[in-house]
Amino acid sequence: MGIPVVTMGDVVRDEARKQSIPMTSENVGRFADELRKKFGEDIIARLCIPIIRDFSSTVIIDGIRSMAEVRRFKEEFGEDFVLIGIEAENELRYERAKKRGRADEVRSFEEFLKRDERERRWGVEEAMKNANLIIENNGSLEEFKEKVREVLERWMQQ
Repeated sequence: MGIPVVTMGDVVRDEARKQSIPMTSENVGRFADELRKKFGEDIIARLCIPIIRDFSSTVIIDGIRSMAEVRRFKEEFGEDFVLIGIEAENELRYERAKKRGRADEVRSFEEFLKRDERERRWGVEEAMKNANLIIENNGSLEEFKEKVREVLERWMQQ
């Protein structure tokens, strides 16, 4: 739909590269933990805000993992911020994650579950509970795209 996407994980990976941190899921996750401990739970959101502000239109923010990030975005963007959660079964999420080919991607289902546990500690479940809307993503990519298209068209007409 031509809507720009700011991926929070990309911002973390970029910061990790600047620090010459080897790109593994464990290393990048540890780095994200350290950032949050050192600079606050909302640091990733704060790093994203200038990037988001560079766009003069609607922006999709991918990868919110905590209520601190949700609160920061709400403070920054007010009622213009809408939180949409995406849910899918673990096994399916793992298979999709492997196909992305990111340098820091998980290499086993056990590593995937460890990453999920880390994200639960950050508060991803609470963020999901506070979403304005949840989209189920257990079907095909085309089915998911259609669901997202419908939601975005509805919201953009308001």
